Amino acid sequence: MRGNHVRRRLLAGEASVGTWLALPSPEAAEFIGRLGFDWVVVDTEHYAIDIRTMAQMFMAVAATPTAPMVRIPWNDPMWFKRVLDAGAWGIVVPMVKSREEAERAVEATRYHPLGNRSVGGGRHALSFDTTASEYYRHANDEILLVLQIEHIDAVERVDEILSVPGVDACFIGPNDLAASMGLGLGVPLECDIPRVVEAINHVRETAVRLGVVPGIHCSNADGVNQRLAEGFRLCGMASELRYLLAGLRADIERLNWRAAEPHRIDTAGQGDTVRY
Repeated sequence: MRGNHVRRRLLAGEASVGTWLALPSPEAAEFIGRLGFDWVVVDTEHYAIDIRTMAQMFMAVAATPTAPMVRIPWNDPMWFKRVLDAGAWGIVVPMVKSREEAERAVEATRYHPLGNRSVGGGRHALSFDTTASEYYRHANDEILLVLQIEHIDAVERVDEILSVPGVDACFIGPNDLAASMGLGLGVPLECDIPRVVEAINHVRETAVRLGVVPGIHCSNADGVNQRLAEGFRLCGMASELRYLLAGLRADIERLNWRAAEPHRIDTAGQGDTVRY
């Protein structure tokens, strides 16, 4: 059975960097899986990626050295069951705000006796290049569980949330966190607003104290380097959609030709501000 190198690296105290996949494209997932990231997260929370396409994206990524992970739409056992059976190596759970919600996520991720994940078919074993019986024996040691701390209520309860046994890592969403603090929408991921900085530092320090891997979303390589220097170990770098739009926009701006104004579409919201 293939081991989850991301979980092993994180639990050994090493850093791990990946990116988000927003486009429902197995082909794009395969190309990005060859770039050298430790992991990619298929974002089924905010983007139109159905379960079948998601499974095909897992297949494409699992054929590369990169680990296929997913952000589920919500903390519901049905989503855990479907994405894990489809071959996810890790799950990012959005908007966790209480100990009870953290416990629910652990129970849905782990097989008995550590949880109550349903035992059934799917391509989970194929994703780890093993048999079903081997997968059942080792899945609890291989699946990475990441809880998103992206609301001020979660920051205030972060100690009780991250002290739940079975939580591997947390992942701060700076945009939603700032919004929940009444600071507006689209705040930069590496913002220097004192209240946001204080909240982020509190989550990171609590995670380290409790033996949970601290993670955060970043806007680019400079942001990743900044967060790694601060002590974060799980860093996500924007998304393939942001880089696609940013690259095309940069070259369009260099053209002498300009499309007629009525035909131009403002896509800045997709490339410059990403909700996490």
